[in-house]
Amino acid sequence: MGSSVAELELAEPYLREVLGTVGLDVEYLRASGNTLFYQDAAGNEVPVLDLACGFGSLILGHHHPEVVARAKELLDSQVPVHAQFSRHSYANDLAAVLNRIIARETGSSEPYWAIFGNSGAESVEISIKHAEMERGARLAELVSEVEAGVAAARAAVGRGATVAPEVFAALGLPATAGFDAVADAVTTRTADLTGRAPVFLALEGGFHGKLVGSIQLTHNEGYRTPFTRLAARCRFVAVGDVAGLRAIVEQESRSLTVLTVDGDAVTGVERALPVFGGFFVEPIQGEAGIRVLPAEFGAEISRVCEETGAPLIMDEIQSGMGRSGAFLASSRIGLRGDYYLLAKSLGGGIAKSSVMLVRGERYQRDFELAHSSTFAKDAFSCHVALKVVELLEADGGAAYRMAAERGAALKSRLEKVRGDFDDVVLDVRGEGLMLGFEFRDQSSSPSAQIAQTAQEGFFGFAVAGYALRTHRLRLFQTASAMNTFRFEPSIFLSDAEIDQIDSGLRDICALLRAADGERLMGTS
Repeated sequence: MGSSVAELELAEPYLREVLGTVGLDVEYLRASGNTLFYQDAAGNEVPVLDLACGFGSLILGHHHPEVVARAKELLDSQVPVHAQFSRHSYANDLAAVLNRIIARETGSSEPYWAIFGNSGAESVEISIKHAEMERGARLAELVSEVEAGVAAARAAVGRGATVAPEVFAALGLPATAGFDAVADAVTTRTADLTGRAPVFLALEGGFHGKLVGSIQLTHNEGYRTPFTRLAARCRFVAVGDVAGLRAIVEQESRSLTVLTVDGDAVTGVERALPVFGGFFVEPIQGEAGIRVLPAEFGAEISRVCEETGAPLIMDEIQSGMGRSGAFLASSRIGLRGDYYLLAKSLGGGIAKSSVMLVRGERYQRDFELAHSSTFAKDAFSCHVALKVVELLEADGGAAYRMAAERGAALKSRLEKVRGDFDDVVLDVRGEGLMLGFEFRDQSSSPSAQIAQTAQEGFFGFAVAGYALRTHRLRLFQTASAMNTFRFEPSIFLSDAEIDQIDSGLRDICALLRAADGERLMGTS
């Protein structure tokens, strides 16, 4: 390969350039617990407290020794990674363990069937496909009922039955129209409505991935708009807006006319069309700025799903696996999903793994033949996931209690910083070890540098760069709430690390209060 090509930055060069402007283009060489390490110009190893932790993927931290030992054992034993179309008992074991946890946290013993994948976004894509297959089965049943109704009505008319006036009115036909016109109208309407794409529901601020289907469920227009022509159709609902949710349901709902025979009269009944493909919900919205779904609105979502037949798809990719203080964050607000999506920490920070779990009465067996994924359900990732779940469940769920206790300790300190700098900090929120720290908008800062950085949408990068340079803290803002920083460390967060966070945040707040743009940008 020519040297000119070899010297080019070919792997996402624009992102590297952006990171470089604020000093975030650091190459980490080692990781352990909550710490990443890089090498400085003198060759010294520099520790950095990692508070992003793989965007919530490291509930047990980097390279947990028991997870690493299990991974080494699997590799040393030459466990097959590729053995498609064979028995995968370890996948079944993992599904069974997850079922027991779901039953414990939701109080339901109905089984959930599992389809495995590689990433959170893939599990969302899988759920979109499965939900549409499920909807298709319901559509087929309804179409069969319509066709049977037309046939029965035709036979009745042949015996002298008459069509009730309200049938003509419902179909927009004159009362003088014959039965053939009625049958054609029913058939045409059925074909038109059943041929339309499903409508998915999701929450404003939600993030469900960036693949072709999942990106249309992600509320951030900057991610979604360039790809709307590829779109699955989605209607977004403001969190807490019951009236808005009900209005969307009313706007999108449709029905089909089923002809019925009542003695010598042909009448019609309206059957609700399964319009809605599914309602995607994060019990804690990560990318929206770490926002916990209110329990009362969650209950309303559940009611809407029950009324419309739409599956409630709980996206626990970031909030699940114990991060909230329970295995499922949704269980803390009394929600039970028809689907559960898990990923991130499922792989223990080592394996790439995800799973979609579907409630038994909704499961479509044929989906197993219609969908496949080369790297899904392999022995390595499933055994690693089993070890992760074993560690979370050990000692009566001690890990969940640690998440709750360590999260409460960190949140208390964050709130104290907010109290001392309420002119700079707007809010602290979240549950367990999924916390958000929101700065006030700095676009009107007396510092031209800070104001410009905020106006251009790079405030978060600037703060993260300063935190790394000055305090060895790895911070990142949330994607759709650029002034909110996420705190998602492992359950092994120490008091000393909380002190380090407190010290760094207080310095950043003091810098913003003083409008010291030169220090923030490292130009002083």
